Amino acid sequence: MSQNKNALIRYKTIDKCLQNKYRQWTLEDLIECCSEALFEYEGRENPISKRTIQMDIQLMRSEKLGYNAPIVVYDKKFYKYEDDEFTITDIPLTETDMNVLTETVSMLKQFKDFSLFNDVSDILQRLEDKIYSEKSHTKPVIYLDKNEGLKGLHYLDEIYQAIIKKVVLVITYKSFKSREETKFHFHPFILKEFNNRWFLIGKTKGSQPITNLALDRIISIDYDFNLPYIEEDFDADVYYQNIIGVTVNSGLQPRKIELWIDAANAPYVLTKPLHHTQRLIKENEDKSIVVHLFISPNYEMERIILGFGDGIEVLRPENLRNRMKKILQKAILRYEE
Repeated sequence: MSQNKNALIRYKTIDKCLQNKYRQWTLEDLIECCSEALFEYEGRENPISKRTIQMDIQLMRSEKLGYNAPIVVYDKKFYKYEDDEFTITDIPLTETDMNVLTETVSMLKQFKDFSLFNDVSDILQRLEDKIYSEKSHTKPVIYLDKNEGLKGLHYLDEIYQAIIKKVVLVITYKSFKSREETKFHFHPFILKEFNNRWFLIGKTKGSQPITNLALDRIISIDYDFNLPYIEEDFDADVYYQNIIGVTVNSGLQPRKIELWIDAANAPYVLTKPLHHTQRLIKENEDKSIVVHLFISPNYEMERIILGFGDGIEVLRPENLRNRMKKILQKAILRYEE
């Protein structure tokens, strides 16, 4: 058993003893009770020194553990709580405690759509009630980017369960480009979130490439328990190592992308790299920079680059530079019209 666990057992045992007002407690009595408690947990003798219990009492008295226990000595050898109603198990939450708990609960609730969090939902509710009763006027200081109105979130748990149980899905789907919805079998591998949207990654058939489906485009989900699930050794870290987002263009090898970034945007790109392969190549006198990325160009990468407006320029490769140029020229025409 860890030393921290041992100490916690001793603190609780001392607290339990001192709550008993109908007995006088010497240091030797507290040592004996703590020894018995540790034996009950560990199943073996665990000698406790007099100094250890004395240090425990000092810590319980102090603010270090947050107890501030009013332990006093009377008749020069007996220990008791000066406040008969005191117990370390009923310590009010500090402001720091409540702030930490508030933000922790807020973050955990982002995953409420997954059944694996069902077991802690009651705990979260009790924590919320406790925090509210202690300090109802507090406001969160951490705000996570979320979109409660996003369609398809109610499929998260169904898909999650299908993945871990290796069940083939029958999905009715309608992409933005399709006029009609389609129905097909799908072997789910993983769920992936990008830019506050969820995607299902998997295959329609063993001979087909890996594809992604946006959850907000799924019309309905059913199951086919008779069709064997594709057992594939899918490594998401390897599969997505050279792309931004979720779109992997099959057969397109990663290449060096060279970008110029102006002085205003340089600090943002340096402190939050566009991709883990980003490398600083040059810092100019005007504080603009040149960086290299080693990635496969895709839709998501283009959207990020275009999002910088005139603050970024594709220097290489030439075909990507020309593509960005054409898109921006068309955008200018929209405004001129």
